[in-house]
Amino acid sequence: MKFVKMLVVFAALMLSIGSALAVPPGKTVEFANPMGKVTFDGKVHANKGLKCIGCHIKPKLFAMKKGADKITMDSINAGKFCGACHNGKKAFKANNEANCGKCHKT
Repeated sequence: MKFVKMLVVFAALMLSIGSALAVPPGKTVEFANPMGKVTFDGKVHANKGLKCIGCHIKPKLFAMKKGADKITMDSINAGKFCGACHNGKKAFKANNEANCGKCHKT
């Protein structure tokens, strides 16, 4: 019985670590970019009905740690990372020059 309690505590701790790494409500993650800073606001995506697991777990488009992925416009245009959704069908098309300012801010 003691083992089961310890296992439950361990599982709760592991789950809370994932939450600690996530972008909490009201906060953003900024990425430096020569074309202009890109700011990811999880609330904007959550307001569209999306959940963190939709990009970080299944499918695993992004690692859970900032800087772990090498995100480039070539990879986005190839349908990886942001480009998996920002393809003009599910969300605005990332490789349309008219949309650059939606992500890149100077």
